[in-house]
Amino acid sequence: MTVLDQENAVRTGGAPRSERPAATRPATARPAVLTGLALALTATVAWSGSFVVTRALHDSVPPVQAVFWRWVIALVAVAPLTLRRVWRQRALLRRHLRFLLLASLLGVALYNTLVHQAGLTTPAGTMGMFMAASPTLMVLFGRFGRGGERIGARRAAGMLIATAGVLTLIGKGDPTALFRLDLNAGSLWMLAAMACFAGYSALLRHKPAEIAGPVFLCVTFLLGTAMLAPAYAVSLTVQGGFTPGADTVGPLLYVGIFSSAVAFFTWNKAIVLVGAARAGAVYYLQPVCVALLAHVLLGEHTGPVQILCTGLILGGVTLAADVRRRAAR
Repeated sequence: MTVLDQENAVRTGGAPRSERPAATRPATARPAVLTGLALALTATVAWSGSFVVTRALHDSVPPVQAVFWRWVIALVAVAPLTLRRVWRQRALLRRHLRFLLLASLLGVALYNTLVHQAGLTTPAGTMGMFMAASPTLMVLFGRFGRGGERIGARRAAGMLIATAGVLTLIGKGDPTALFRLDLNAGSLWMLAAMACFAGYSALLRHKPAEIAGPVFLCVTFLLGTAMLAPAYAVSLTVQGGFTPGADTVGPLLYVGIFSSAVAFFTWNKAIVLVGAARAGAVYYLQPVCVALLAHVLLGEHTGPVQILCTGLILGGVTLAADVRRRAAR
């Protein structure tokens, strides 16, 4: 049984259609959809906070070292709660080792490393434009393989509206700014990061349901950290280490606990409940969350353009999420 089978259970209230009274189906499905969307929003907010918090790390911690310690902290956070379950499921984990290795490579070892590497040479606005396309890639990747997700006209329209709002927000009122991107090496790193995150999100739909969510997190954190270890050793040799202090340990704790352990748990659970495409629609809210956090924490200005774009994004996400239609199935 995979996550695809769990999604079918969510759609049908957890039992075959013939065994359930018709009147109970919407009441059972709607809470699961709302919970899934709330979990996707939690992950999006946590990841948005990392964009603000990790600014302090750019000049003090080399990218590979920052990502390595991020996952070490995340592993330390989840391991005490999951190691016994990991040991009990070791035979099952060995059977699905290839899947776990691929998920660890895309979601843990590559994605954040590529983002940090891109940030060395690519402006934040350009990076945001690339990340705005991640939900679209999630939908496209989700179409491949068994049980591909249908897009539908309503969801496609919502995605287009949200995308227009994101691009206009990042382009400071000019939605055509995308066509004037300077595709340097950092932009190519960002394209690779975007593809890794979208691929990871689509891959989660095929996770064996027998592997519990916390166990999956612990194992992928462990495997991904092991994959990063050689690059970390090279970085230490070439660039030297960093000096731990309040300006480095605090941000690393945030990204390790909240933007990794908490965010990945809630994101993975959201995809189980509502699928990668619908969770991806919520991900469009990330630029809005970043803008709000920057306004509150950094005092950055919020003007009419930001407010208008926020309205477009919220409207598009609402349309693409399509809670009423999902619950009625």
